Order: sequence, then structure tokens, then C-alpha cells
Amino acid sequence: MSTPASNRWALILGASSGFGAAASLALAKHGFHIAGVHLDRKGTMANVEQVVQQIKQTGREALFFNVNAADAEKRAEILTQLEQKLRGSQPAGTVQVVMHSLAFGTLKPYLAAEPKDSITQDQMEMTLDVMANSLVYWVQDLFWRKLLGPGGNIFAMTSSGGTRVWPNYGAVSAAKAALESHMRQLAMELAPHGVSANTIRAGVTDTPALRKIPGSDQMMEFSKLRNPHHRLTTPDEVAQAIVALSSPETHWVTGNVIGVDGGEDIVG
Repeated sequence: MSTPASNRWALILGASSGFGAAASLALAKHGFHIAGVHLDRKGTMANVEQVVQQIKQTGREALFFNVNAADAEKRAEILTQLEQKLRGSQPAGTVQVVMHSLAFGTLKPYLAAEPKDSITQDQMEMTLDVMANSLVYWVQDLFWRKLLGPGGNIFAMTSSGGTRVWPNYGAVSAAKAALESHMRQLAMELAPHGVSANTIRAGVTDTPALRKIPGSDQMMEFSKLRNPHHRLTTPDEVAQAIVALSSPETHWVTGNVIGVDGGEDIVG
């Protein structure tokens, strides 16, 4: 049985900026209530509050949590609150969209001239845990709590860095490759339950996460030259693709890495 359009929820991991913020607003405009998880300090909370207000202006609910999405205890607390919210409404709601857009990792080389400047085991494991493995744990808990409804969709944000190299990007590149692998496995295991899972490979996009990568300015300039449209991808273009792929008519699309990049990745 499908969830009534009035009580569909989207869970966005990394909801306060970039792709997550754009997807939150786009999905809200298309009838989804938004549960957002983000990690922001005081200096960036104004942007979070703006996102929440924009969601509410669409007539949808916004339930936001400022916590570490990779913390198991916080994950349980959030899902308990979300479960109570969905079960307490009439008719009961389900999570129809899950989006993983967590961008928190270590940007250090593997082999710096000095050991102290190289990535450590803890930093490597943290990067993969936050940017890849955490997706599996969220989906597991949503599944076991029966919050993922038939017709649901899971999306995870990857990049061309999953198959290419860039200075200081090694751990994040490894995380993106692992994320794509996790999504293929989830697509297979969730298929009998009517839930699709696709990875979204955005083109180079000017986001706060990209700006943290050393050499991001050169990356953006190179992308403009390489992209057939000679410009960067925008967060809204990615968000609109996610909205389109959240339609019941696209349920057979699963297990893919879908490029939303204006053809950037096909140009050598």
C-alpha cells in the first residue's frame, strides 16, 4: 500500500547546505515533509534556519537535528523521534526518500614528506565511516523499524573522484568508491521490498564541501573547460534530478551510478 501524498517524508543526511539543502527544498515543494540531519556550528546556523523556513513556507514540516550523523546513539535518538512522529499521525507516514550527502572527511596525502603530515589510520577510518559506511547503518535501522515504505528511494551523493585521483583526495575518493559499492548491494537486497537505491554522480559543483578541497579553484576552472556546457553543475539541477527519480514511475531504476553533470564525465 502506498503512503498518502500528504504524509510522505524525506530523510536528508547533510541537509544544511549544498546538495542536501537544495534537495530538501525541492522535495518539500513536491509534497515531502523533511527530516534533516546536519552538523553545524554557530557561525553557519543562520543558513540552517533559512533552509528550515523555506521548507515551512511550502506548507511542509521540517524536523532538523544538529548532530553527528555517524554517531550510533544520535542515529537511534533521531529515528525514535521520527518514528513517533510518523506513527502518531493519521494516516501513518513512511520515509519515501533517503538522501546521503555527508561531506566530512580528511584531506591529507597518504605519503607526505613528514609522517605527521600524512593521513593516519583514525582519519582514514573516520572518513570512510562518515562518507560511506554510515549510509548502511541508517538504512539498516530504517528497515528494521519498518519506516522505509514500498516505493521508497535511497540516494547517495558520489563524484567522479570515486574513479579518479586528485591531490589530498585519497581518503574521500576511497569513501566514494565504497559508497557506490554499498549502494549496489543495498539495491539488490532492497529490491524484494520495493525500495530502489541509486548513487548520484554530480558534476563539479560550487558547494561549501568542494571549497574545502585544496585546489578547488583549479578543479572548477578545469570543469568549465571540460564540460560540454562550459559551466559548473548547480545544486538545484541535482535536486531536480532526485525529485524526478523519486517518482513511482522510475521504480525500475535501481543499482546505478547516475550522472547529473551535463555530460562532463564523458569528456576525456
